[in-house]
This record gives sequence, structure tokens and C-alpha cells, in this order.
Amino acid sequence: METFTGIRAFVDHPDYRTHRQAALNSLDMETIDAPIVPIIEGMATLPYCFTLQSCYGHFLYGDQREPRNVERLPALIHVSDIEYRLAYIALCVENSRSGVTFLRDLGGIPRIDPEYVQFGCAEWFWERQVNSYVLQVEPARSATKDRINVGYGEALHLQKVRDAFWNELCLLVQHRLAIR
Repeated sequence: METFTGIRAFVDHPDYRTHRQAALNSLDMETIDAPIVPIIEGMATLPYCFTLQSCYGHFLYGDQREPRNVERLPALIHVSDIEYRLAYIALCVENSRSGVTFLRDLGGIPRIDPEYVQFGCAEWFWERQVNSYVLQVEPARSATKDRINVGYGEALHLQKVRDAFWNELCLLVQHRLAIR
């Protein structure tokens, strides 16, 4: 997120329900990276949030230039420069009791690895949709970038953190669905 910023406080959003329904009506699961479809589908049923955009997190290197590739990094490659396209989810959260609780829970996800997982806002999203928040997997030194180049060792670490990030988010959504 080139405009990633710290967390913002909720503001009034009287059109939340209308915006949520419009977002759900335009949601095309065919455009979602396959590994995170269940998370996006689950979030779509939670009445106090809706997704704006997401990306699983992709690695491009050598001959692997497919931007939507979801394959794991090979066990060993002889490439010193790997392009990482950040894993993230941007969502709008309702200013309600359930929304506040959900936002608090989302804020705990960076504990996975605080140097590689950030929770905050992105100006670009907030300007279009108030109460929008972003969780992302990116080295803290590059938190405002959409893509960076890293070495193989750091790419492996990013992959591990990315996997833990999506797993944690999946567990959170499953928990939220269970207590509805």
C-alpha cells in the first residue's frame, strides 16, 4: 500500500449498509486469489465488515513471472533477487459494537511477526471508503510499498509469515462465524 498509514479512529458512516451491499453485489470470487477465497466468502457473511481488495502475496523470480502465481517458493533456487508483491486485505468495518470488537481482533494479527505484519489504514482506501482498514505482510522497512525486491532467505521468511497471516485470519473469521 503506497499510502499505508497508522490506524484511524472510527467515524460516522450512515451509508454503511448501502456501501456494504454494493460491495457484495460487485464481489467476483473469480478475481480472488484461490487460497483466500474461503476467507473472503466468510467475511462476506459477517454483517459488520466487507472486503474492498485483497492479494494473497506473490513471488516473481527468474522464469516465474506470472503475477497471480500462488505456488510456494522452490526449496532451492539460484536467484538472488525475488520480487515480492505484498499480501494484504483491505476491508471496511462497521462502527458498531461487533465492528469495534472485530477491529480489535484484527489488530492482534501483527503479533505473528511485528516486523513483517502491519495493521493500519491506507489513505487511498479511506478517501473512497471511511472506516477502511488494511492488514498486510511486508517488511516494516517497506510498509508503504506494494512490491519490493528481496533475497531468497527473506522471501522464504515472507512466505512463512504470509501463510501464518492467512491462517490466523481464517481462524478469526471461522470464530466470528461460529459466534453469530
